[in-house]
Amino acid sequence: MDYKWRARKRTIFGLPWSFTVYKLTDEKLLIETGLFNKKEEEVRLYRIMDVTLHRSLEERIFGLGTIHCCSADKSTPEFDIARIRDSAHVKEMLSDMVESQRELKRVSSREFMTGDDFDAFETEEHSL
Repeated sequence: MDYKWRARKRTIFGLPWSFTVYKLTDEKLLIETGLFNKKEEEVRLYRIMDVTLHRSLEERIFGLGTIHCCSADKSTPEFDIARIRDSAHVKEMLSDMVESQRELKRVSSREFMTGDDFDAFETEEHSL
């Protein structure tokens, strides 16, 4: 499989002593966890709605960061790409790839609104 980016979660002192691996392809983000019992989460890029970068003092000291993502995926509505190197660059790359996939699939954020969200939007719009 052709990965655009692949990294391992970093632990103490920024060392890659972890059993969490992140893999990014053109269409999806894979999060593989575990040593004996492996689990692989798959999130389609077009389903990611929001990407935020967090960098604590410890993470900044070791050149790391955590990317928090909110998605429209039922099994994984929120997840972190935790303690990775070059996090600002990865966030920008992920954000650009999400937008590309949404344009390619012709998906807009309106398609992720629930009925309640849409009703609230209509109410606010009419009250203006």
